[in-house]
Amino acid sequence: MPKARRIFVTGMGAVSAAGIGAAALWQAARNGRSCVGEAQFPRPYRGRIRLAAQVRDFNPATHVTAAELPFCDPVTQYLLAAAEEAVVQAGLAHEKPMGVRTATIIGTGIGGMHTLDAGLHLTIVEQGRPDPLTVPRLIPSACPSQLSIRYGCNGPCFAVASACSSASQAIGIGTQLIRSGAVDRAIVGGTEDCVTNSSMLAWEALRVLTPDFCRPFSTGRNGMVLGAGAAVFVLEEEEFARARGAKPIVEIAGYGTSTDAKDPVRPDVLGAAACMLNALDDAAIEPGQIDYVNAHGTGTTINDITESEAMGRVFGSRLSQLPVSSTKPIHGHGLGAAGALELVVTIGAVCNNIAPPTINWRGADPKCPVDPVPNEARTMPIRSALSNSFAFGGINASLIVRCLEAA
Repeated sequence: MPKARRIFVTGMGAVSAAGIGAAALWQAARNGRSCVGEAQFPRPYRGRIRLAAQVRDFNPATHVTAAELPFCDPVTQYLLAAAEEAVVQAGLAHEKPMGVRTATIIGTGIGGMHTLDAGLHLTIVEQGRPDPLTVPRLIPSACPSQLSIRYGCNGPCFAVASACSSASQAIGIGTQLIRSGAVDRAIVGGTEDCVTNSSMLAWEALRVLTPDFCRPFSTGRNGMVLGAGAAVFVLEEEEFARARGAKPIVEIAGYGTSTDAKDPVRPDVLGAAACMLNALDDAAIEPGQIDYVNAHGTGTTINDITESEAMGRVFGSRLSQLPVSSTKPIHGHGLGAAGALELVVTIGAVCNNIAPPTINWRGADPKCPVDPVPNEARTMPIRSALSNSFAFGGINASLIVRCLEAA
């Protein structure tokens, strides 16, 4: 049986509530610095809950050309900025076009929500006519297609829209495409910004938004907080990357996905556990070799209980000693971008041997028997880490990253 192709991350970038850059996101997560604040809206907002982790002070003209901008909703603007950081770090800034052996795969739950929100207001409330470029700007496929156009990527190009698992599935699919030999490189990640008038009202109607603090795995938790941003990774096959002198950051060692096939909104223990086990099997490692878990950890009552029980089925009696943190109280729940934003944090944990904290934690919930790395980061050896993303519709995705020394 031929040796499996190993997949390296050679570049990564991010735009988040923490600011521009992957380093800004990692530092906020490591330091436990919340980026949540009162949301600002372009039109009067009548909702009760106004907390969100928005991207602030983003100047599109700095990151997007005049020719690109008419086709770019904020989610595509963030994506292009994050991708440029990743491409530069990978040493590919001048390697254009990237050609038929490079894929562009991006996860987003909704796509151009700001364009959709503004268009509905314009046409329904103001009785105006929509912008002629509304459709190409709001469709989810605008995100990967704009990347393919910018970098001349002629390989597979598509959006993955599986709610909160979108980005993790996009990264996993990119990994699988490279392993299969279909491509040598993939630009992957996720982007989202649903902090708009109509979207916030819809999430509030679901009764899952916290009115004060997101507290994953903690007693007294009462909901999540929406976040916005994008994160992008350049994935390359090992020999392909080494041949051009690339400097790998970490290895994407495993990807697992599963579907509960039970309920549109209620998570399932068996489906989440199967997903993690699939990732472990893909990485050919045992549960005992995972040193840290970046949890989905939304801070909602049922999700945290379900994820804790699922991890108990995977890690057994070791669960209470396994560091498991959620960084969503820092950068918000990025929805379709969540898995990508959290992979930046997970890679930071592996590269720096630091488990970031779960902030706002104020006491143990017996139904969540995990070590949440409460409130302060922890220095510890981290060779392999697991990142979970679980979505409405019962769509689950897990990624395993491994430090190069352990690879």
